[in-house]
Amino acid sequence: MTADAHPADFQAAADPFRRELLAHCYRMLGSLHDAEDLVQETYLRAWKSYGKFEGRSSVRTWLYRIATNVCLTALDGRARRPLPFGLGTAGATENDPLTQDHEVPWLEPFPTDPAAIVAERESTRLAFVAALQHLPPRQRAVLILRDVLKLSAAETADELDMTVAAVNSALQRAHAQLTDLTEDEVVEPADAKPLLDRWVEVFEAKDVPAIIGLLAEDVVWEMPPYPQWYRGRDMVGWHLTNQCPAVPHGARMIATEANGHPAYGLYLRAEDGVFRPFNLQVLTLQSDRISRVSSFFDLGLFPRFGLPATA
Repeated sequence: MTADAHPADFQAAADPFRRELLAHCYRMLGSLHDAEDLVQETYLRAWKSYGKFEGRSSVRTWLYRIATNVCLTALDGRARRPLPFGLGTAGATENDPLTQDHEVPWLEPFPTDPAAIVAERESTRLAFVAALQHLPPRQRAVLILRDVLKLSAAETADELDMTVAAVNSALQRAHAQLTDLTEDEVVEPADAKPLLDRWVEVFEAKDVPAIIGLLAEDVVWEMPPYPQWYRGRDMVGWHLTNQCPAVPHGARMIATEANGHPAYGLYLRAEDGVFRPFNLQVLTLQSDRISRVSSFFDLGLFPRFGLPATA
């Protein structure tokens, strides 16, 4: 610790980095719940050792070192967190019944502020974070530290107790694997509001033909914890017609943002007339169409996204 540093100064020195550390832990773990827990663990460890902090690096760099190692410890022996589309299974058909699988530790969405810096929004995109989960934990850490946080190879080696040569090798392997896993770059329309306003209008009305008209030809529709997923307008239309419990004008949608994507809390009208949470829809836009809909059925996400209990 520097001569004038004192544990009482810890909160003022460390608190400004809490949000970005949450995003960092989320990229590593693919889970909002786990990321929140690990940020708490990071701050607890940092607070306990702040008296020994020598100031040879910035507080931010020091906190990232602690957080990264906390994440690597947490990942030891854990299964990766996929989305249904990333399981490698074929898309569902009319003959495949919907069945939930709570044994899979599914990837979770992450609440992003529309005013957040571009780097955070881009580096928490669903497709990117989902692809990260396929990398071995240390490769994942190297790629995030080098490509997202823009640390040098030497700084990354110091953070992870690796050699520079090992860091460069891990980054090369991570890039090669990520190229095979990531989807086409997201190209959002310059003004997405008309498309999104129309989406809310037709989805609340459950106008299936109009919904299909807003989707890309090869759209992907997934719904964790259901491992079944659908590709293409025809299959999505069949799903909405035959399996979606919403009725015309029996749904309401409240806008939010997840992983840098437009998102909606979807509420369905219950028998008592109250609209209650059903799922959290995250939309991927490709030009003037919606190319992917990821609907998360973990209702515990609603308060974390600032969504109300009823609509």
